[in-house]
Amino acid sequence: MPQLQDDDTAVILYTSGTTGKPKGAMLTHRNLYSNAADVADYLGYTENDRVIATLPMFHVFCLTVALNAPIVSGATILVMPRFSPKEVFQVAAEQKATVFAGVPTMYNFLYQYPEGRVEDLQTLRLCVSGGASMPVALLENFEKKFNVMVSEGYGLSEASPVTCFNPLDRPRKAGSIGTNILNVENKVVNELGEEVPAGMVGELIVRGPNVMKGYYKMPEETAAAIRGGWLYTGDLARMDEEGYFYIVDRKKDLVIVGGYNVYPREVEEVLYAHEGVNEAIAIGVPDDNQGEVVQAFVVLKDQSVTAEELIHYCSLHLAKYKVPAAIEFLDELPKNTTGKILRRALRQQIVKK
Repeated sequence: MPQLQDDDTAVILYTSGTTGKPKGAMLTHRNLYSNAADVADYLGYTENDRVIATLPMFHVFCLTVALNAPIVSGATILVMPRFSPKEVFQVAAEQKATVFAGVPTMYNFLYQYPEGRVEDLQTLRLCVSGGASMPVALLENFEKKFNVMVSEGYGLSEASPVTCFNPLDRPRKAGSIGTNILNVENKVVNELGEEVPAGMVGELIVRGPNVMKGYYKMPEETAAAIRGGWLYTGDLARMDEEGYFYIVDRKKDLVIVGGYNVYPREVEEVLYAHEGVNEAIAIGVPDDNQGEVVQAFVVLKDQSVTAEELIHYCSLHLAKYKVPAAIEFLDELPKNTTGKILRRALRQQIVKK
C-alpha cells in the first residue's frame, strides 16, 4: 500500500477557461479535506441533512459542497444524473431534501418552471449558490416565491473551492458573497498587493489550507497566481465595514469606455431587474471613438420587448457611459457544462462578424 501524505496531489481540476486557456489546479488531500470540513461546519451540515447533488461531480463546487462536505458530516446525498427542473422538484418532495446546491442559471430555470410548486421545496432549510455571481433580482424573486433562504458563496478551483459564504447566524446580504469561512482569509488589495480600505474596489486574494499547491506543469502561471502565500484570484471585489465581500467583476472583463471603468455585472443586474428579461450578459466591444462600448446579449421571456426599450430602461438606472450601445437577442446564451455563461464565446462571435 502506498503511503499518502497530506500534501500529495489528490486531484487535478481544470479551470473553466472562461477567460482563457484552462489550467490544471493541483489540489492536495489536505486542500480537499480542510475545505469540506470547514464548509460543512459553516453551513451547519449534520447527519440529518439530505443534499441534492445535480451539478457534475467533476466540478469543484459540487465536489466540495454537495459531495465531500456531506460525506464528512454523515449526510445523505441525493444524486441526480443531470439537471432537470421537473426532476429537482420531484426529488426534493419525494426525498424530503434539506439542501439544494446549484449555479445561478439553475435557480433561474427553477424559478421560471411553470409547474414548480412551493410545497415541493418546503423541506429545504437552505439553498446554496455558487459558480458565478447571482443577480440580486433573481435571488430575491426565488426566495420570495419558494420561501427558502439562498446563501451565496464564492470559490475557485484553485481554492478547493470555497473561501466565502453568507453566514447563517447573521443577516444575509443580497449581492454579497458573504464572509470568511473557517480557517480561510480573504482581503482586497491594490496593484501593489496592499490592502485597501472598506468600500474600495481591488483584487480579491485568499489564503488558507484550501489553496492549491500549484498549476500542473505551469510554474510561471503558478508563481503569478500564488505570491507570498496568497492566491490572487483575478476577481475585482470590495469589502464593507462588517466584513462582507462583494464581487464586482472579473479583472479581465472590465470594460473601459472613454477612460471610465464599467463593470459588466452592474449592467447585467439592471437588465435582470427588467420583468421581460430571462438572462443577460454584457461585454466590451471595440469602438473607434470610445475605445470600447458595452454590448449586451439578452434572452427574453417577453418577446414583445425591444432593444430600444431595454436601452432606455438602462439609461434610467445607469450613467450614460455604462448604458449598452447595442443589445442583441439570442435564443440562449452559450454556457459550459456547469451552466456558467461563456463571455469568451460571445467575444469570439463579435470578432467573426
